[in-house]
Amino acid sequence: MKFSHSEEDRQGKHLDVLTDEENGLRIIVSRLGAELVSLARINQDGGWTGFLYRDNDLSTPSQGWANHATVMGYYLHRLKNGRSFYRGREIKGGNHGFLRSKTWHFAGTSLEGSGASLEYRITPDDFSVEEYPLKVSVNLTYRIDASKVSVLFEFRNDEPELTAHVSFGLHPGFAATSFESFHLQMPRGLYRRHFSPGNYLSGQTRDIEFAGGEMPFSKTELPGSIILELLDVPRRQFSYVDPPSGRWVTLDLTSVPYLTLWSDGGPFLCVEPCWGLTDHHQQRAFENKEGIQTIAPGGVLRASLSMAPELASSD
Repeated sequence: MKFSHSEEDRQGKHLDVLTDEENGLRIIVSRLGAELVSLARINQDGGWTGFLYRDNDLSTPSQGWANHATVMGYYLHRLKNGRSFYRGREIKGGNHGFLRSKTWHFAGTSLEGSGASLEYRITPDDFSVEEYPLKVSVNLTYRIDASKVSVLFEFRNDEPELTAHVSFGLHPGFAATSFESFHLQMPRGLYRRHFSPGNYLSGQTRDIEFAGGEMPFSKTELPGSIILELLDVPRRQFSYVDPPSGRWVTLDLTSVPYLTLWSDGGPFLCVEPCWGLTDHHQQRAFENKEGIQTIAPGGVLRASLSMAPELASSD
């Protein structure tokens, strides 16, 4: 296998480019937020076809969603009124947590077996006690292997006595020709929908026994977010397809407990693997949030997902 890594400064952002030269697969990661800003494959004309919304475009749009694949944590979605209480101490933060606004430390590249990876790190020195009061660090690894991109979160709790609480996830938006053109194929299983009017949980849920196939929701619901708990979904492979462009992405969410589907009506669909949920309208203490993940003192929490982008042949 032949891989290359290069660095690039563009529009005020420091970028890492990792390319699988043999299989024609490339990722570009911005150190600001450790955000995946491009997921691309070589097309039949020898150029790159991007799979993310506004793929490799670092400009700020005049309207609509401005990101590509936001890294969410140490909480995700929203804290009610931008604040909460964790172990009795007030914490504050914006939408999706503070990781998206931090410049991550680049921990290097590695070649292992048939793959290659980029690794990024955030330590307690990089955030304030108002953002998060415990000594918890996170490593994020993007790995290309076997024509897929894996994303690995690794949280380490360096508190000697306290259990740490975190929620996190990835917020990729997959590009479409139009809002009407994309499809999402969901596997069979038992799902629980958590309703969140105004972006906060109401406590209302609905269990859905789904036979598999096209998502059983109207696209008109996407701007309000469709939050799903994967209660009993044995084979957690989801397929995003945009037939006019020939792009499809298979997502392996084997270890993912929650999934959020969202779009603002633009030509994309966000398929967001989540380890945790937004606040309730009747806010709970941070450590009691629904879906919160725990890390034992001195312990490590690992979680992962993968994305396999493909291009349909025009032959």
